[in-house]
Amino acid sequence: MEPMDRELELRLVAGLRAGDVAAFDAVYDAFHARLYAFLTRLSSRRDVAEDLVEDVWLRVISHASGLRPDTRLAPWLYTIARNLYASRCRSRMVEDSCRASLLGLWPAGSPPPSPLAIAEASESQRRLEVALATLPATCREALVLVAIEGWQPSHAADICGVTPEAMRQRLSRARALLARVLREHDHRGLGSLKEVTP
Repeated sequence: MEPMDRELELRLVAGLRAGDVAAFDAVYDAFHARLYAFLTRLSSRRDVAEDLVEDVWLRVISHASGLRPDTRLAPWLYTIARNLYASRCRSRMVEDSCRASLLGLWPAGSPPPSPLAIAEASESQRRLEVALATLPATCREALVLVAIEGWQPSHAADICGVTPEAMRQRLSRARALLARVLREHDHRGLGSLKEVTP
């Protein structure tokens, strides 16, 4: 994940604190798509992600005036998104129902050169998405934050409210569990795992 220019970030934070609509619009434009993708991968449901990302922006509006002047926007926004998702899972007990397919949501690399290669890559991607969706929420969350969103494990730990050591353990367990799920389902090769290792 490429960090935002710090001077711009500080200006946007100051604008949010002052209730500047232009600052809100700039933050929305910079983070909306990323937060939506993050929440979609966590919940495995686009409709849930749409609801949650709206709630993120409502929280931003209602809490912006209380931001510290040195707030880092990306960790703050991802923490809000992650906490809203966790709260939804707790309050509605939807942990087991949040496992729908993530077809088409895993980021793809450059297109393979032949139709056969495209079909094989698509099938591998689908299998990986399905395997990811079967993981427990904490494992899926760790992999999505670090492997897909590009956060350093220490920053992902801050977002999840755990120690860096706890996040390293979650990542280790998540990678092992994902590998086991892929092996159990007789998926071809574990080469796809390089997509989820830092």
